[in-house]
Amino acid sequence: MKLKEDLNPMLLLLFHLMVSVYTVITFLPSYLLSWVSQPDGGFYGSEEERAKRAKARSLEGCPEGPYRAVSATKRLVTSLHPGVDTLDKVFEYAATRFPHRDCLGTREVMSEEDERQGNGKVFKKVVLGEYRWLSYQETLTAATQLGSGLASLGQRPKTNIAIFCETRAEWIIAAQACFMYNFPLVTLYSTLGGPAIAHGLNETQVTHIITSRELLETRLKAILIEVPRLQHIVVVDNTPTTWPGYPRGIGVHNMAAVQKLGARPENAARERKQPLPSDIAVIMYTSGSTGIPKGVMISHSNILAGITGMAERIPNLCEEDTYIGYLPLAHVLELSAELVCVSHGCRIGYSSPQTLADQSTKIKRGSKGDTSVLRPTLMAAVPEIMDRIYKNVMTKVEEMNCVQRTLFILAYNYKLEQLSKGYSTPLCDRLVFRKVRSLLGGRTRVLLSGGAPLSAATQRFMNVCFCCPVGQGYGLTETCGAGTISELWDYSTGRVGGPLVCCEIKLKDWVEGGYRSTDKPHPRGEILIGGPNVTMGYYKKEAKNQEDFFVDENGQRWFCTGDIGEFQEDGCLKIIDRKKDLVKLQAGEYVSLGKVEAMLKNCALIDNICAYANSDETYVIGFVVPNQKHLLALADQYGIRGSFEELCSSKAVEELVLKVITEAALAAQLERFEIPRKICLSPEPWTPETGLVTDAFKLKRKELKTHYQDDIERMYGGK
Repeated sequence: MKLKEDLNPMLLLLFHLMVSVYTVITFLPSYLLSWVSQPDGGFYGSEEERAKRAKARSLEGCPEGPYRAVSATKRLVTSLHPGVDTLDKVFEYAATRFPHRDCLGTREVMSEEDERQGNGKVFKKVVLGEYRWLSYQETLTAATQLGSGLASLGQRPKTNIAIFCETRAEWIIAAQACFMYNFPLVTLYSTLGGPAIAHGLNETQVTHIITSRELLETRLKAILIEVPRLQHIVVVDNTPTTWPGYPRGIGVHNMAAVQKLGARPENAARERKQPLPSDIAVIMYTSGSTGIPKGVMISHSNILAGITGMAERIPNLCEEDTYIGYLPLAHVLELSAELVCVSHGCRIGYSSPQTLADQSTKIKRGSKGDTSVLRPTLMAAVPEIMDRIYKNVMTKVEEMNCVQRTLFILAYNYKLEQLSKGYSTPLCDRLVFRKVRSLLGGRTRVLLSGGAPLSAATQRFMNVCFCCPVGQGYGLTETCGAGTISELWDYSTGRVGGPLVCCEIKLKDWVEGGYRSTDKPHPRGEILIGGPNVTMGYYKKEAKNQEDFFVDENGQRWFCTGDIGEFQEDGCLKIIDRKKDLVKLQAGEYVSLGKVEAMLKNCALIDNICAYANSDETYVIGFVVPNQKHLLALADQYGIRGSFEELCSSKAVEELVLKVITEAALAAQLERFEIPRKICLSPEPWTPETGLVTDAFKLKRKELKTHYQDDIERMYGGK
């Protein structure tokens, strides 16, 4: 998507003249450098040629598949290294190869202070120091001692243990301890409410839980009476060391004290029972976007297959890479990404969405955010975060003076054109995009997007302005996050790449929705994923397992995703719909709510949107979180005064926003019946803390419906 050029003709001529001279001078070197030798002595060719090659093939030539990656047509790949068949062996292998290299890094909090905002709200701001690192050998020792200490506190092999903690180094240390001692690890999102936490702990019958001081005091303490089996709470923080006021029968221990217990000679000498590849490594509770969270049972061999498939799509992954970890480790995308990094000796520096960049909400003005200090080369992100970056930068572009804005737009469109041809633009990168790229530290070479569809506009923006490829992936908790990842030299948008080398994909007709494998020009249907990365099923949910999983005649396990996809000529998958998001209106038209939302989220006026439709009604409605800056500007344009909250409840402003949304929907070529006819505006953003979105920022439709029930009745009542 090109940016609109409304430019001075002389500036335009001057720019194109400079570009022509530069292109002539650099053509031959760039042409020669575009040919990179393969290990076997062959050649890849230009990025454009590589992007056009087939990514996957149907094994039997049938349009429904199964489709496999071209390099895995004979056999699916299950592990990274021979003999390394469990997760404890993965870490031991890395610690043997890279004992003294940095492994896990954390920034020290130098100071904290409260900062009062203009609206009267008080935000806590921090100044953070440099990263302090644990080496691979130190991390292995810490995990070994913790596992030994947990065993000394009565934790037994193949008996579940829970972790309820924010993303931090101690999370991974605790996970490695559990992998080593064969304690199945129950993971819970740190933003889950009390009932969901109690449900997960009681269903898995845990007696031990690992948590942080903040989560213990703000979320866990209130529900302890509802979890009668709980006996031991291990707190990852070093302070305080005494915990008065907890129910009798529950011991609260600091992680350091448990490690000290595990290091005692009589405990350290105790033989540990190593896991088998088929043993459960993790019971990962989903975020509950469609109801009560379900626990997904994931074996060691499942995770190993998944991370093997993912690693294959990241070229030149090695111990020189630095990854920034800030997404929830209870989410399969983050856990898999960090295990991929560990398996290759990368270093992982920890962050949070509130401290990620210099402009993040918890970073004190004038001090540095985590990306500026860490300067990562690898990063995973959910589309919600990329959308925010895109909108913030484009807002700043609009505020530039005429010359700056002209230069940015010309450079953006020129680079977009060069990328489509497979060429790089080092001059534009250095002169125009260096400042934008520095938002993520300036060294990022791979961005991995997952968790939800990424809009074409945002993907193109990240490609251009951050000067690195965006690998868009598709996977689910039930497949260890592994399904597809686009190749990094494939700059096409709206697709999620071909199947990973660890799995295969086929399409199943969904007649009710009108999707068949015989459709032209591309076969379409429900996406089924099969392979060693497909998990063992849901914990204590046999009926649901029968519905969503099956084993074929060859003994291979498959998962029915509920997502609708189409395979394109080169073997790339495109996600086009979701069974649960499809609503049939009263007149018989089918509306894909996810599609409507994806198209409208590109509108600068919208920070978030949830489309809603009732099958008894003839039209779609929407709940909208507007962008504060753009809404105030829109209201000012029409002479409407008031605070942001007052404007959101104004009928006149609602109609103005609806007009903008309708224009954006028509420009995105939505059908008339797909465009929301009525909306309500919400001044409060939807965050995981509100319970209206998951930790990956997926909409919780059931909760949103309940939250906006009065508005739904109003919008459908006054027809």
